[in-house]
Amino acid sequence: MSQSKREQVVSHLRYVRQELREMHQGVLEDGLLPEAGEIRGVMAQMEALLELLEGKSVRKLKAEAN
Repeated sequence: MSQSKREQVVSHLRYVRQELREMHQGVLEDGLLPEAGEIRGVMAQMEALLELLEGKSVRKLKAEAN
């Protein structure tokens, strides 16, 4: 894996980790579940990370599944 790709992966993982940590704190402190948009945002980041790691093959698999 190239250095720039590795840096992108690390950046994505840090972002997702922070978002999940904030959601968890909200559940613990307030007893409130995160909004659907927040969850979709984190899921989109996970998708972007997966695409970054696997390349275009992920898009091809999604197209075949639909």
